[in-house]
Amino acid sequence: MTAYKPRACVATDMRLADATWTDADAADTDLAVVPVGSTEQHGPHAPLGTDHFTAQAVAEAGADAYDDGEVVVAPPVTVGVSEEHRQFTGTLWVSPETFRATVRDVVGSLASHGWDRVVVVNGHGGNVPALGEVCATISRHDDAYAVPFTWFDAVGDHSADMGHAGPLETAFLRHTDPELIREDRVDAAADGASDGWGEWTSHANLAVDVAEFTENGVVGDPREGDGERGAELLDLATESLCDLLAAVADRDTDRPPHR
Repeated sequence: MTAYKPRACVATDMRLADATWTDADAADTDLAVVPVGSTEQHGPHAPLGTDHFTAQAVAEAGADAYDDGEVVVAPPVTVGVSEEHRQFTGTLWVSPETFRATVRDVVGSLASHGWDRVVVVNGHGGNVPALGEVCATISRHDDAYAVPFTWFDAVGDHSADMGHAGPLETAFLRHTDPELIREDRVDAAADGASDGWGEWTSHANLAVDVAEFTENGVVGDPREGDGERGAELLDLATESLCDLLAAVADRDTDRPPHR
């Protein structure tokens, strides 16, 4: 497994934000990845950009490690479906409708250049329902095939510890971007954290916003996420993404006929 390199020097096959249009025109592939995340609170210790930083890191590492051809890496969609964090300063959000439209248009743009097999690499739980819907719409009705991939669902047993700004996201950034974690605030983040997501009765979540069940926006104990764990998370997510890219590349994308 190829080790992760900082964003400034990642050697992806084709990172569109760094390429010229003539570089892009020379890309010989129909595969692309689109990182999507959010700009939202991640407690007092982790940055607002956590979700799109992690999504971009996984997308770039997966494209770099994929050895069956080129992969185009689109710039990240940095604002997502995050209104549940609205009480915490700095959080930005769009409606699910706007998010779906943005993803659909970005994938459509990629497809217009021939990159019509797309994995949307997601780093924010609030995006999941809308992302599943829009990828299905694209695959059914547009000239493209799109599959959603949420990195923290693809890291084996670690997935059970996913909270919010808790052990997994803190570990990930301690590995990829350690300077972004405010280490002097990690203990306070843990002290104000909730043990779990939401307020549940009869299998229903009574809470609408995150501020209802955690005072500082943290769910889970960030002290349990060190850089070594973060390296393992990135390796696992990268391996999973490479497997998915291979499946997407080989898939017959013709839709079954109407019956």
